[in-house]
Amino acid sequence: MPTQKTKYQLLPGYLIRRVNQLLVAQFFEETIKQNITPVQWVALCATQASPGLDQITLSREIALDTSTVAGVVDRLELRGFIQRKPSSVDKRVKLLFITKKGLSLLNKTSPKVIELQDWLLSPLTANEKKVFLKSLHKIIDRGEANPKE
Repeated sequence: MPTQKTKYQLLPGYLIRRVNQLLVAQFFEETIKQNITPVQWVALCATQASPGLDQITLSREIALDTSTVAGVVDRLELRGFIQRKPSSVDKRVKLLFITKKGLSLLNKTSPKVIELQDWLLSPLTANEKKVFLKSLHKIIDRGEANPKE
C-alpha cells in the first residue's frame, strides 16, 4: 500500500540521494567478494583509462576532493591494485598505474557494475533513459560551470 509522500520526499535532492543509496547497496551486494567500494572502482577505471595520471588529475577526473582521493589511492596501493611511480619530470609527483591485480579486479567487477547500471535504468523506456541521462549531464555541467556560492 503506497504511502502519501511528504514534501521533502518530492525534492530532487532527496530523490537523487535515494537513488544513490539503492545503487550503492546493490553495488556492494554484487561486489561483496571483491571487497571494493564504488569510489575505489571508479578510481581504478580512471587509472586504467589514463595510465600515469597523478592524484590531482585523478581527483578532477572522478570529482572528489584531493584528500579523499589520497586515502582511496593509499588503500588501493596497499591491496596491490595500483602502483605509484615517481614522475620523470618532477620527483615529488607520483604517477598512478593499475597493476595486473587491479586489472584482474576490474575485469571481474566491471560486467557486474554495467549490469547494475542497466538494472537501475530498467524501469525507463529507451527514450526516458536518454532524456534522464541528458538531464543529469545538464545539471552537472551547470553546477560545475556555475556553482552556488
